[in-house]
Amino acid sequence: MVAIWPARDPKENAIELAEMQLIAVGLNHQSAPLPLRERVTFVPDEVGGAIARLRERLSSRYASALSEAAIVSTCNRTELYCVVDEPRDAGAALAEFIAHEKGIDPHDLHRASYLLPHTEAVRHAFRVASGLDSMVLGEPQILGQMKQAERLARQAGGLGLLLNHLFQRTFAVAKEVRSSTDIGIHSVSMAAAAVRMCERIFGQLDHSHLLFVGAGEMIELAATHFAARHPKSITVANRTLERAHALATRLHGQSMRLSDLPDSLVRFDVVVSCTASSLPIIGLGMVERAIRARRHRPIVVIDLAVPRDVEPEVARLQDVYLYTIDDLGHLVHMAAESRQAAVAQAEAIIESRVRDFEAWLTGRATVPVIRELRSRAEELRNREVERARRLLARGASPEAVLEQFSHALTNKFLHAPISLLNDAASAPDDERRRQIELLARFYQQHE
Repeated sequence: MVAIWPARDPKENAIELAEMQLIAVGLNHQSAPLPLRERVTFVPDEVGGAIARLRERLSSRYASALSEAAIVSTCNRTELYCVVDEPRDAGAALAEFIAHEKGIDPHDLHRASYLLPHTEAVRHAFRVASGLDSMVLGEPQILGQMKQAERLARQAGGLGLLLNHLFQRTFAVAKEVRSSTDIGIHSVSMAAAAVRMCERIFGQLDHSHLLFVGAGEMIELAATHFAARHPKSITVANRTLERAHALATRLHGQSMRLSDLPDSLVRFDVVVSCTASSLPIIGLGMVERAIRARRHRPIVVIDLAVPRDVEPEVARLQDVYLYTIDDLGHLVHMAAESRQAAVAQAEAIIESRVRDFEAWLTGRATVPVIRELRSRAEELRNREVERARRLLARGASPEAVLEQFSHALTNKFLHAPISLLNDAASAPDDERRRQIELLARFYQQHE
C-alpha cells in the first residue's frame, strides 16, 4: 500500500511559504534522446510510491528540505515539481533521486536534464500545459496529462498550498491560451503525422490492413485518424480483450488478444503500437518471421510508446519502415513555423500570468508577518483591558480608566514606528527618506 503524506493545515503552509521555493527538475524531447527518456518514465501506478520515497530521501538528507512534490511523466518529458527550502542542494538531490529510481548513471542524467528555479518553473509549467513546449506545437493531450499528474500527486499527499495553486493557475492559463489564440488551429498531431508517413509509402490506404496495439488515448486518437482513410481492415490488439473489443467496435473493426500477435503480424501492412509496457512487445525475431511470410511485402511500424514497444533493431530489417515518436516529431516540426504569431501572443499571455502568480506568492509571504502583528496587537490589548478591569474593580472612575486605557494603547502601538524613525535618523539619506515615506503613506491611508 502506498504511503501518503500527512494532511497539512493550509494555514501552516501559508506560514512556511515565505521560506520555501518552487523548483522543477526534468528532461524532455529537446534535452534528451528517446533511449534516455524511455528509461526515466514513471507510469501512473509508480507515482504515489515515488513521491513517498522522494520525501523520505530528501528529508533524511536535508532535514525536511521538501514539503510538496508532483511528477509529470509523458512520452516526451519527465519532470518533478517540488517545493523546497534549499533549491540548489535539493535540485541535485532530485536529479540523483531520478537516477537512483531508474538505475541510470547520474552523470548521463545530469547532461540531459534541467533545473528551473521558482519563476522559471512557473513559466515552464504554463508553457508546457499550453502546448508551447511540446514536440507538436499546440497539441492538446499534454493538458490532460498534467491534470492526471495533479490528481496522482493529490492522491499521494504531495500537494500543498503552493503546488495546488500552481496547477490550478496552470490549467487556467492553458485554457486562456487555447481560447484566445490560434495556437491549436491546423496543428499536425502525431496521429496525423503517422498517417502521412504511411501514405508516403503505400499511397492510398484503402487496400491496407491496419493493426493497433494498445487501447489507450493515443491509440484511439491514431486509430481515428487512420479510420478516416477507409483502410481495408482495422484490428485492435490489447492485453485486455474487452478494451480491445470496445475500441474495435467504434472503429467497425476486429479485436484480438495481444498474445496472438506473433502469429498474426504477417497479416498487417501498418502496425501502430502504444502500450504502457516497460519492455518491448514486438521483437526482432517476430518481425523477421512476418517479413519472410509476407514475401518481403513492406510493413510500416509506428511506435508511439515511451518506453518503446518495438525493439530498435527492427529498423535494420529490409522492407520494414520503423518510426518512433521522435521521427514523427521531426515531421511535424515544420508546421510550427506557420504559427509564430500565435506563439508570440501565447507567450505574452503566459508572461502576464507569471507576474500574477508572483504577486500572489508575494502576498502569501506576508501572511506570517500579518499574523504576528495581529497576535502582538491582541496581546497588548488584552494586557491593557485586564489592567483597566483591575482599576474598575478597585473603584476607580470609569472615565479616568478609559482615558488611561486609550493613552496606554496609543503609546504601545506607536512605540515601534517611533523607534523606527529614531533609528532612521542615523541611516543613509536614501534609506531614511524611504522609511519616512513608507510610514507617512501608511498613516495617510488610515486617516
